[in-house]
Amino acid sequence: MSGFSTQWLALREPADHRARNAQIRASAVVPFANRDHISIADLACGTGSNLRGLAAHLPARQTWRLVDNDPHLLAAARDTLIAWADSWKDNDPLILLKDGRHIEVVFAQVDLAANPGVALESPLDLVTSAAFFDLVSEAWIETFCAELSRRALPIYTILTYSGEAVWQPPHAIDAAILSAFHQHQGQDKGFGCAAGPGGVAFLQKSLEMHGYRVALGPSPWRLTRREDPLVQALADGIAGAVAETALLPASAVAAWREARRAATGCEIGHIDLWAVPLSGRNGASCRETTS
Repeated sequence: MSGFSTQWLALREPADHRARNAQIRASAVVPFANRDHISIADLACGTGSNLRGLAAHLPARQTWRLVDNDPHLLAAARDTLIAWADSWKDNDPLILLKDGRHIEVVFAQVDLAANPGVALESPLDLVTSAAFFDLVSEAWIETFCAELSRRALPIYTILTYSGEAVWQPPHAIDAAILSAFHQHQGQDKGFGCAAGPGGVAFLQKSLEMHGYRVALGPSPWRLTRREDPLVQALADGIAGAVAETALLPASAVAAWREARRAATGCEIGHIDLWAVPLSGRNGASCRETTS
């Protein structure tokens, strides 16, 4: 999977960090609160936003394995993390010092589509990802959950798109645009037909089938005119995807795009998830929902 620009990832990072569900994050970090060190694999890491958003909530010594199939994004992640850190040293691994934390970072170019288990091989305490599980297929999720369960690893995944998009002011074809966008989103992103807005529900079901306790919580983007560049990029991206489907007249899509670039606000639905294997591995499950 590729095609995400560094510009888009930089635009969305502040909104992503604000949107994280605080209760789900707390559930994910509490088990490690008394640890001196934690080792994390971040899947489809992009430019390292998940590390930057989570590091302050984790123990003083951290080892991150940043996994992506795009070498350009991995290179950008290195540069962006160096700029973010208070200081840094070495290169392999990269050592970052930030707010009293010692963060060791290894960058791994891995084809997750071919074998998700490869990213989970080194000794780990936690697996994370952001804005990922709506882009992979249900079959891939099943394989991934089996690999995760075999290693009894917990997972904290954030900002999985949940299918809601509410724009202000309303537009006559908002619903038609959203329906067409979801059809486009279901196309193969390199992992088979994408699960789209159903991805988080399927992930929850698969994890529970493998004996995990799952907690869910909403993490919507709530964008206003203060985030105009992100709103405009979002409108452009959705309109471009819808145009590729040819499900709506090009003139209608163009008019919607122009209206949405000037939107006063929009809310895009996401869901955060924390899942931990139950002791005994007997297939029991417990669903928790956090508002």
